[in-house]
Amino acid sequence: MRIVITGASGNVGSALVRRLARDDSHELVGVVRRPPAPDGSFPAMEWSALDLTDDAAAPGLEAACEGADAVVHLAWGFQPSHREDQLRELGVGGTARVIDAVVATGVPHLVHMSSVGAYSPKRDDAPVDEAWPTAGVPTSMYSRHKAAAERLLDALEVDAPQVVVTRMRPGIIGQRAAGSALLRYGLPALVPAGVLRHLPVLPIDSGLVIPMVHADDVADALVQVLESRAPGAFNLAAEPPVTAQDVADVLHARLVHVPSAAVRAAVSASWHARVQPLDPGWIDLGYAVPLIDTGRARSELGWTPSTDATSVLAEMLAGMQDAASNGTPVLRPRSVAGGLVRALRRGPVSSRRRP
Repeated sequence: MRIVITGASGNVGSALVRRLARDDSHELVGVVRRPPAPDGSFPAMEWSALDLTDDAAAPGLEAACEGADAVVHLAWGFQPSHREDQLRELGVGGTARVIDAVVATGVPHLVHMSSVGAYSPKRDDAPVDEAWPTAGVPTSMYSRHKAAAERLLDALEVDAPQVVVTRMRPGIIGQRAAGSALLRYGLPALVPAGVLRHLPVLPIDSGLVIPMVHADDVADALVQVLESRAPGAFNLAAEPPVTAQDVADVLHARLVHVPSAAVRAAVSASWHARVQPLDPGWIDLGYAVPLIDTGRARSELGWTPSTDATSVLAEMLAGMQDAASNGTPVLRPRSVAGGLVRALRRGPVSSRRRP
């Protein structure tokens, strides 16, 4: 099977490539802006260096998709959080460009990595199935863009019924190797990773409860979808849902209840002051996303996560504490010195332009 994977060197992409590489009958094509070095860290595969924010990438994207049995669209952006136009051009514009290439080249199956973040705000903590509205959380950039991408898929299903469209809607996806990337997305460059080992208190709203899943388990679900060519949406999450107390316990910190509105105000003020890179929409999203019912993935795909959500949380936070990485440009090692050099040369990660 010839499979094109956008974002193949990222958090989910690296896990999916590892999983697919077990079967040497697959022909894998990675579409990324910065291909990884040929140092043996990735299996032998074809790489296409393309910027999905640029209309000029269309010919190269069509060439990569030519003759493909499926396209798995994973590429997404989280920084720079002060340039929403740039993030939207990658998330929504990039999805539109992938759709155009799929239709133009006759690819029969498009698998899109959506998110629990595409869902409308919850009413309570009862898990919702795939029929829950995907209008997003309006105050979250990430959520708005995921919801907009879902609308593009709606139109594709109407305009090109010959294309099987699959939408994966996972909770927060974790793995150890993403530790450095998560630090860059959420902490100032001056803050060393080791700080996370010495937090005496965790000041967040004790009502936080979120779905999580391991990147390897998401990769397994993607493989099952590719093999079965299953259409529609699939929620992906492990049990049990992660709570604020779970986060405090893993960090060996004391949970101190601070209302979410106060947490948001502090995050917003520090983000607007360019002190830290996490935009306040992530706080809104964290307290608005519903828990998700994974019954469809379990019954129709035969999917069962191998790692429980508490273990995913522990692995992810340990990866952040150790600044873990796998050496790809997306999951590269993070250090205070490296972050300062990049900030001096190109500005803070939250406002720098893509090279």
